[in-house]
Amino acid sequence: MPGAPVPPDEAARLLDLAQYHVLDTAREEVFDRVTRLAARFLRVPVAVINFIDVDRQWGKAMVGLGDSEAPRQHSFCAWTILEDTPFVVPNAPADPRFADNPMVVGEPHIHMYAGAPLITPRGHRIGTLCITDDKPHPLDEEDLRALQDLAAMAINELELRSHVLQMQQQISTQADQAEDLRRSLAHARTLEAVHDLMDLPLTPEEAAREAAGLIGQAIRADWTGLIVFENGRPCTQRVYGQPELHPVLFDLAEHLNMAGHSVTHIMEGLTEPFYLDTYREHPSALPKVVEAGLQAAAWVPLGTWEGKTFLMLTLRVNQERELPWRDSDRTLLEAAGRSVRAAFHERVIWNATARAARQDALTGALNRRAFDEDLEQYQRSREAFTVALMDLDGFKALNDTEGHAQGDKVLGLFAQALQAEVGNRGGVYRLGGDEFVLLLPGVYADDEVNRMVEGAVSAAQQGATGRIGASVGVAHNLEAGQAAAVTELADARMYGAKRRRTSARKLSVE
Repeated sequence: MPGAPVPPDEAARLLDLAQYHVLDTAREEVFDRVTRLAARFLRVPVAVINFIDVDRQWGKAMVGLGDSEAPRQHSFCAWTILEDTPFVVPNAPADPRFADNPMVVGEPHIHMYAGAPLITPRGHRIGTLCITDDKPHPLDEEDLRALQDLAAMAINELELRSHVLQMQQQISTQADQAEDLRRSLAHARTLEAVHDLMDLPLTPEEAAREAAGLIGQAIRADWTGLIVFENGRPCTQRVYGQPELHPVLFDLAEHLNMAGHSVTHIMEGLTEPFYLDTYREHPSALPKVVEAGLQAAAWVPLGTWEGKTFLMLTLRVNQERELPWRDSDRTLLEAAGRSVRAAFHERVIWNATARAARQDALTGALNRRAFDEDLEQYQRSREAFTVALMDLDGFKALNDTEGHAQGDKVLGLFAQALQAEVGNRGGVYRLGGDEFVLLLPGVYADDEVNRMVEGAVSAAQQGATGRIGASVGVAHNLEAGQAAAVTELADARMYGAKRRRTSARKLSVE
């Protein structure tokens, strides 16, 4: 099922959405009224005001549904924000873009969909007013004009709501407004840079560190750091610090890492940015840091990766201003944090898919595709490596006498035990049937490889009543050169070992 393409103005669009501070807020009557009018006038069971976030759609108001939140790749509304005109799907089950969509094949069982984009005064399409029906429901031009009119009412209400919030936050002077506008333009470029950064071939920790640096510079923070939680304990790294800072603040990462408890220590489960306008008032504030002049701090969650939780910490020191964190600063921190978290989530999904493509489903070992890829990489490295090919002796008899289910169990036991024997020294691959291969960095002697294999055979023997063994052939690139030649030599030696074992068995019987 294809998801909607990303609009070309995505970074600016997300920043525009973020400045309304509407995501994950409670229901409001002014927006509920719009959806009720849409459902009544257009004679549909479902009407929703949806906003399109980095990786999801989220509903602010709705009729006929309890919740409309869904992954962006499943969202009809993600298609609607691509154009200024209404987007209509008359027959979703017959449309190849949506035929297997969970909202079509499951609940709310969409048959007809129509959405009008919510277009901000700055020209960005941040969401939709949409209607659906679970049966055919033709719409005429008058219906679509009404849908657009109601969408315009919704954006007007959103603008009014935004203005009220701004008044409540006392952003009143022309100078402040001009500064926020300038900052917003700069922050849009920063968010674009963060998006580009997530596409670079960096480790998650490198990407999080670079993103923290970009964001900290954009909001002109005095100190910016990356916090990595692992096993419940934070490790803080300084990304940037003003040279003229008090030594305690410049070396804050060291102080936090040595502290047994601090504000940072309780931030591991953070799901949205946490701001302290007056750091010294927090009960877990570090006295030395307070004495050094820290005024305000902000912690921004950046996502999780392989058991590690990443947060950005940014500080302001001795700032003579009423608002340490301006609205434009908070908008950038929230939008950038969501972007980094979404990128991490995409990496998790991609890595899981890539691992599955390289894994043998029966034994859990790596598969032939993984072996071919890794062998090519070893060859390019020009370092010494060893290939050990093997297959299980007596396995056919085991399948014939104890059944294929028992044979599969033995293969699994052998693969798991062999990986345990090898540890992190190399890879275990199943090429097919009862044939396995080891790929090891460096040069390994036959005896060392045979000891690993014998240990795995002993473990696998626990799952079989008949006797099993393994024939092994070992070769390394220092004696055979190219990867293909190494594999061929290991294969020839494996079959030589098998012939010798067969001859030895015949002699013992005679």
